[in-house]
Amino acid sequence: MSDEFAPALLTINGAIAEVRLNRPKALNAINVEMAIALRDIFAELAQNTEVRAVILRGEGRVFMAGGDLNYFREASDKHAAAVALIEPIHEAVSLMASLPQIVIACLHGAVAGAGMSLAMAADLAVAEQGTVFNMAYAKVGNSPDCSGSWSLPRLVGVRRALEIALLSDDLSAEQALDLGLINRLADKQEHDVEARKLAERIVASSPAAMTNIKKLMRQSHDNNLSQQLNAEAEAFATTAAGENFSEALEAFFERRKPVFRGL
Repeated sequence: MSDEFAPALLTINGAIAEVRLNRPKALNAINVEMAIALRDIFAELAQNTEVRAVILRGEGRVFMAGGDLNYFREASDKHAAAVALIEPIHEAVSLMASLPQIVIACLHGAVAGAGMSLAMAADLAVAEQGTVFNMAYAKVGNSPDCSGSWSLPRLVGVRRALEIALLSDDLSAEQALDLGLINRLADKQEHDVEARKLAERIVASSPAAMTNIKKLMRQSHDNNLSQQLNAEAEAFATTAAGENFSEALEAFFERRKPVFRGL
């Protein structure tokens, strides 16, 4: 299979990587091949010390319409089919969440089911006007995967999360912004530009600071106050000993922009 026909594609341009969901004819629905491809891509990015920001986007008319329902419909053993799909995509989500780089979801069209779960698992999210969000799992008689049940209540609270998941009503991009499901609402066909602007701002910042902020925020729900204070102290002291902190201090007092290096 040539790269252009792979179910997920990775391109790297300097310090910014782009991960593209590449099943546009199937509305980028996740199948086993895409799950494995995403897992392998995020594993590769985890070892990349040059990339500082990752943009996750979908080819074609939508970001992602969810899981591949035809895959399940045709499976004689649906339990085995579910395991075969969920294992690699859950590995992919776990890898993405733990990447040292900041992941920005670039959303358009439909963001449904596993697509919504994947978008919520990213660190930041941009959507164009007209984007429609729907958890959708209840519509096909099942429950969330891809960390949807973990991310949604953390973003919107348990009561609102239950409403969104149980009723599976469409949410507009404006509603998603109000709920905190996305960070930016872009004009039509400008979501790529807005996501790139965010990525460039991340790349221009201290790599250690970006990585530590992501790590601290993501682990905070699992720590008590004492544990989080210890984690903050360790991260701050370690970063303070690095050259980028010294560069930031000098730039501040010299009234210039700092020049950061490394990851």
